[in-house]
Amino acid sequence: QTQLVESGGDSVQTGGSLRLSCRIEGYHSHWRNLCMGWFRQSPGKEREGVASIDIDSKTTYSDSVKGRFTISRDNDKTVLYLQMDGLKPDDTATYYCAARWDAYCPQETTAERFDAWGQGTQVTVSS
Repeated sequence: QTQLVESGGDSVQTGGSLRLSCRIEGYHSHWRNLCMGWFRQSPGKEREGVASIDIDSKTTYSDSVKGRFTISRDNDKTVLYLQMDGLKPDDTATYYCAARWDAYCPQETTAERFDAWGQGTQVTVSS
């Protein structure tokens, strides 16, 4: 059974940086063939797609994080990353990594198009 385990969430001030990690447990032999994504959710809001990366390392970003966040994957270590720079209070949320049982990512990174989820890691940005 595939498990996704996020880490790296913390409390930082505006302008700070964090790197989130998502370790993939199980499904190792196929991990390289999966579209992976990062999402976030704040209380009272819908889960928002932040970034995705496919097996060719093609990436997509939401407009709200473009130019500040970078998604990457280390296929040998089965780890997905999200480098977050220039953090703002609006970035405060629980961040989730997700896997889609497909090599390529949808044009829109929406939650219903992903199949497996981690438990989330909290990011808090103070002004």
